[in-house]
Amino acid sequence: MKNEKKDIKKEGAPDENPLGQLFWNTRWQNHETGWDIGYASPAITHYLEQYPEKNAAILIPGCGNAYEADYLVKNGFTNVTLMDIAPQAVELLKNKFADHPQVKILCGDFFQHNGHYDLIIEQTFFCALPPARRKSYAEKIFSLLKEHGRVMGVLFNTIFEKQGPPFGGSITEYQLLFEPYFEIKTMTPCYNSIAPRAGSEVFINLIKKN
Repeated sequence: MKNEKKDIKKEGAPDENPLGQLFWNTRWQNHETGWDIGYASPAITHYLEQYPEKNAAILIPGCGNAYEADYLVKNGFTNVTLMDIAPQAVELLKNKFADHPQVKILCGDFFQHNGHYDLIIEQTFFCALPPARRKSYAEKIFSLLKEHGRVMGVLFNTIFEKQGPPFGGSITEYQLLFEPYFEIKTMTPCYNSIAPRAGSEVFINLIKKN
C-alpha cells in the first residue's frame, strides 16, 4: 500500500489569508506545534467508544498528527478522511498511514473541500481559524454533512489574553453561531479534558438540521 500513498492528493488552492498554508507549514517546519498533546483527546475517544457505525464517513479537518485517526483505525472504522493545509503535516500523515487504505489524506483548504460525511471531528481546527471565519465554518460543516450528520469535539471555553491562534470563545457565542444550522444535542463544559486544559473546554455534539 505504500506506493499507493506516495503522491499526496491536493485539493483546492491554498488559503491566502495570513493564517493560511504558509503560516501553518512554517509552524510545522519549525516544530512549533504547541497544540499537539501527543495522543487523542479523551473527550473525543470517549464519544467514539459509543459511536456504533464503523463504516461511517468521517472527516477530521485541520487534523495535524491525527491521533484520533489512530484510534479510529485501531477500533475498526473503515472510512476516515484526514485534511490539513500544511504540506509538511500531510507528508507525516502519508508515512504514518501508508499501510491503512481506510484512511484518505488530503492536502488543501477546508473551505474549498467537497464531500459528504456522517461525522466531522473537531479537534483544534476551529480555534485556529480567525473569528471572522467562524460563520463560514458553520456553513461549511453544514454543507459537508449528510442528513442527520454530526459534528463532535471540543472547543475552547475561555478567552485568551494574547492574540491567537488559538482563538477562544464562550458557550453563549457558540450557541448563537451554530443554532441556525444544528440541533445542539450537547454543548457543555468538558469534564474529561487533559489536565492543562481543564476548565477551559466545551464538548460539542451537534446534529445537522433538515
